Amino acid sequence: FLSLVAEFCCGFFVILILGNFWFLAVLYLLWLYLDWGTPCAGGRRSQWVRSWTVWKYFREYFPIHLIKTSELNPNHNYLLGFHPHGVLVAGAFGNFCTDPPFKNLFPGLTPYLHIMPIWFGCPFFREYIMSAGMVSASKESVSHVLNNEGGGHASVIVIGGAEESLNAHPGSLTLNILKRKGFIKMALKHGAHLVPVFSFGENELFKQVANPKGSWLRNVQEKLQKIMGFALPLFHARGVFQYSFGLIPYRQPIHTVVGSPIPVKKNLNPTTEEIDQLHALYLQKLKKLFEEHKSKYGIPAHKSLIFE
Repeated sequence: FLSLVAEFCCGFFVILILGNFWFLAVLYLLWLYLDWGTPCAGGRRSQWVRSWTVWKYFREYFPIHLIKTSELNPNHNYLLGFHPHGVLVAGAFGNFCTDPPFKNLFPGLTPYLHIMPIWFGCPFFREYIMSAGMVSASKESVSHVLNNEGGGHASVIVIGGAEESLNAHPGSLTLNILKRKGFIKMALKHGAHLVPVFSFGENELFKQVANPKGSWLRNVQEKLQKIMGFALPLFHARGVFQYSFGLIPYRQPIHTVVGSPIPVKKNLNPTTEEIDQLHALYLQKLKKLFEEHKSKYGIPAHKSLIFE
């Protein structure tokens, strides 16, 4: 969805350049230069955009639900680790980039969804995603959000990143997390409480072409991901008037469960051992969250999370 909107915005920009409105394109490029750092400085959210009626229908299509398991004191800042990435990341967008789901359940907290910096280089599209509350996933951006002295900020990071989307097959419970410890270090440096979030149903929205590790397709996808910064899963779902093939996601319920916070004391220079200890605790809490709720959302009792 984001890719399609981005392509439309880029196409519109090209039309301005090639048409009789090239001066508008030049003015926008000047604006882009002056505004380049905004995605790393909290973005520029718009309550009007976040409250568009279309988002209500978007959430109801699947439908998307946000489940609260514990209070989050707005006097603190939080780092929410979102799992899994899936293909669309629908749960993250529907719950943290549109109102009122998060605002109603966690009053006093402002969520910021961190996404790949490359998206903010797309003309016009960057304005749209910032208005929805998305900001860069750079260290500078995360630090800006978590450095709020009065608390009340929640950084939402899709921990598995683009690489994890290649595992987004129906029924898959594999998370790319064992080597991802940067978010732990950021939480320690800012004293931000860690909150595991698991989105049940995220991997059920599309069917992906078989790409087991070691296959030629997976090797190509991984190489392209390293070069471009984002993955290219080959997926399909349903069409507008038929259910056999298309790019519209299946209507599968998504239940995004927000776990209990893990208190974190501020540590400007955490050691490797301290990072590893907190990372291990986070994995333990994430697994516990999954095990406590999996039976409610159709996960067989014998299935568990796989950490890679």
